[in-house]
Amino acid sequence: MTHHGTGKICSLLPSATEIVYALGLGDRLVGVTHECDYPPAARQLPIVTRSVLGHEIRDSRDIHRHIATALHEGSSIYLLDQLLLERLDPELILTQELCDVCAVSYEVVAEAVGCLRGTRRVLSLEPTSLGGILASIEQVADAAGVPDRGAVVVDALRRRIEVVTEQFRAATAHPRVLALEWLDPLFVAGHWVPEAVRLVGGRNTAGVEGRPSTQITWPQVVAGDPEIIVLMPCGFTLEHTLEEAAKVQFIDEWRRRAGGHCPPVVAVNGSTYFNRPGPRIVDGLEMLREIVRPDLGRSQWEGVAWCRLPGSGA
Repeated sequence: MTHHGTGKICSLLPSATEIVYALGLGDRLVGVTHECDYPPAARQLPIVTRSVLGHEIRDSRDIHRHIATALHEGSSIYLLDQLLLERLDPELILTQELCDVCAVSYEVVAEAVGCLRGTRRVLSLEPTSLGGILASIEQVADAAGVPDRGAVVVDALRRRIEVVTEQFRAATAHPRVLALEWLDPLFVAGHWVPEAVRLVGGRNTAGVEGRPSTQITWPQVVAGDPEIIVLMPCGFTLEHTLEEAAKVQFIDEWRRRAGGHCPPVVAVNGSTYFNRPGPRIVDGLEMLREIVRPDLGRSQWEGVAWCRLPGSGA
């Protein structure tokens, strides 16, 4: 592995692709996944993976069923183009082991890399917290031979996190917040999301910091008595989330279970700002501040990356 800043990089994660560009290493990136869509330049690069789920499957329940079946049968839901990987000849391959639903499984990557001639470095990024996300940016910078760039990017992100958290040190009200990562069946958000809720002064009604998302029932949702509900289905844009919420008829369902009015329900662009452990997670934190504490100043993200569901709120 060369460390003088010339080595080719292949990213098998949308978040890693964002990290590579944030570090100013876009010119060394030779391959990405079919889901790497940011920054726009990433879409021009060779794509080394594809999903075995067809594009026609858009419905939460169908997606969940297909993924559960595939994983239960021990098959990966993503395929890796071995021949293209050989042709691209990357020295550094960025991947993860955290979630077989989010990216090509580590076993598949390890096997593919094992078939390549010469020395390769596979860097597996496993952040489960905001600090872990910052550390993974530094890991990529170190592996690519540009540790100084990593320090600059991380310092800027850390300063923004501090600005947000400073605002809540003096807060007395801590609204109960429920963040949902899937709507049918219901899954509560995990990993860095409960931490982000706490940092903006909210109290999680479900979900554990640093732990994976878990399935939750409607009675559990109602019992938690959230004052704000945030919908952030994994991999969904804001438009797709609104479409899905209408299908699940979230607010009607809530009223039926809770026997009364529905608290504010907010849909966000989860795919971009909450599900991917990359630099834009800090945008997500700033957005969550607007949602949980609207009293602290005007919103720059509302209508762009989040919006309130019609019919929700007192």
